[in-house]
Amino acid sequence: MKSRLLTPGPTQVPENVFTAMVNALWHPRSAEFSALLRAVSSQLAALFKTNHEVLTLTCSGTGAMEAAVVNFLRRGDKVITVDGGKFGERWAELAGIYGVEAVTLQVPWGETASPEQLTPLLRQHPDATAVFLTHSETSTGVVFDIAALAGAVHQTSEALVIVDGISSIGVLPFYTDDWGVDVCVSGSQKGTMTPPGLAFVATSERAWKKARTSDLPRFYLDLGKARDGLAAGYTAWTPAVTLIAGLHEALNTIFAEGLENRWAKSATLARAIRAAAAAIGLQLYAKSPGDAVTAVSVPSTIDGRTLLERLRIGYGVRVADGQDRLKGKIFRVAHMGDIDQLDTVGFVSAMELALHDCGWQFELGAAVSAVQRVYAEATD
Repeated sequence: MKSRLLTPGPTQVPENVFTAMVNALWHPRSAEFSALLRAVSSQLAALFKTNHEVLTLTCSGTGAMEAAVVNFLRRGDKVITVDGGKFGERWAELAGIYGVEAVTLQVPWGETASPEQLTPLLRQHPDATAVFLTHSETSTGVVFDIAALAGAVHQTSEALVIVDGISSIGVLPFYTDDWGVDVCVSGSQKGTMTPPGLAFVATSERAWKKARTSDLPRFYLDLGKARDGLAAGYTAWTPAVTLIAGLHEALNTIFAEGLENRWAKSATLARAIRAAAAAIGLQLYAKSPGDAVTAVSVPSTIDGRTLLERLRIGYGVRVADGQDRLKGKIFRVAHMGDIDQLDTVGFVSAMELALHDCGWQFELGAAVSAVQRVYAEATD
């Protein structure tokens, strides 16, 4: 049975990306690798919609999040974090580890945050040096309006705007410079259709000025060293050469298709999954669902882990369980990576069969028909 991966990371990787990785093992101080790194950096700037350089790190997305903390803050700083899920929560955890005080705007999981909620906190804490936000909260399927939230920060405060774009860059519309985002981080295993192991950091000049006075401990995650290395055409430390070659091929594919077309494709896939869920009586978990990942509530009469096991073992489909308090209560379906319309049709068919196996009562084929209607309307 063919295996289908619809998790929000790792995502399915195109064959041409794997081929590019197999054929590339250059020395990291060679002219060939230097040319590759410069090309990838230019492509990443276009992906992030920024005129500034984007640094590539050999680590996970969480490594880039930690880099965003240790490079732009000082001991004893105060920051504001917005916690609407597992990854928003991570910002405060990282700050606390390094002795930075985190004042948190707590948002119920499944809901988003508004500028009206954030602005009073900014006024109460005018000494906050940074505001940490999450664009696509992968744990809940919620999308946050970064343009509006960043605007509220800049109208009220001098704080840096630092954003987790790990599951949104390359998937959802994102405009780093136009939205006034000072630091944005992402990872290779999401929208860029590359295996795990790379992380990216886009940084404004305003943030680099703060970096000059940062006194938090760092070595491997020193972005100043990474920036100096990129200026010379190399990386500060031994890079994942084959992954960067694969990334270059993946970005070639994305820009050949058109970045805006990729965004539209993700939106269509998400719309199809939402229609499928509604057609057979399933509820979405997120009140403000994004187009990167859809979180579907598991019916109370069904054991969520049994459902996921039936999908995986019975039909070769792997989606993601809920995290933390949501384990067994939701499943999460990605609309990123090398996924197309027929992958989604196949998943929805498997979802119907697995739900039927678990005793959920509905008309077989209703969800598949709903997906087909969404795709038919999208091509009219």
